[in-house]
Amino acid sequence: MSCPDLALLLEDAATRLRINCIKATDASNSGHPTSCASIAEIMAVLFLKEMKYKPNDPRNPSSDRFVLSKGHAAPALYAAWTEVGLLSVDDLLTLRKLSSDLEGHPTPRLSFVDVATGSLGQGLSNAAGMAYVGKYIDKASYRVYCVVGDGEAAEGNIWEALAFASYYKLDNLVMILDVNRLGQSQATPLQHDMDVYQKRCEAF
Repeated sequence: MSCPDLALLLEDAATRLRINCIKATDASNSGHPTSCASIAEIMAVLFLKEMKYKPNDPRNPSSDRFVLSKGHAAPALYAAWTEVGLLSVDDLLTLRKLSSDLEGHPTPRLSFVDVATGSLGQGLSNAAGMAYVGKYIDKASYRVYCVVGDGEAAEGNIWEALAFASYYKLDNLVMILDVNRLGQSQATPLQHDMDVYQKRCEAF
């Protein structure tokens, strides 16, 4: 597939992800659609291009791992698995229903979730631990991808995890920072200051 064709495919997928996130949060009358919308392109590229995994066998030990540290964007994760065929749009519409496994934050009860990320700021620590196991214990080739929100990046735990990853040279860990400037009740501390984010990451 040529680059323009792939770019169009991923753009279309990101649009569907946004639409399905809005459908799900609208059906549940709750959730965080803007937090989902801001990672649509990230999820499309990861799930349709970058990550190596088996859509029908999420627990396969050879598969890349994915941690959604900004767990309140769980509908985007569910929409991504819908895009690759593990879930259906009807499943998405059960979001946050009492009888549904699709909770407001990811839980390991789901076959495609390795760690619960209901408490912000902890996902990268989990991902770093998984990457450490992959590199030094399993001695495997899988990568661990972690999407972190800029709101939770105001917490020290994120930077402690980066220090750990740097110290142990976890080159199998990929952190992706979603900078959307949206905090719980006001703008995030650094807003769109990408230079500061870059310098902080490079410091490790």
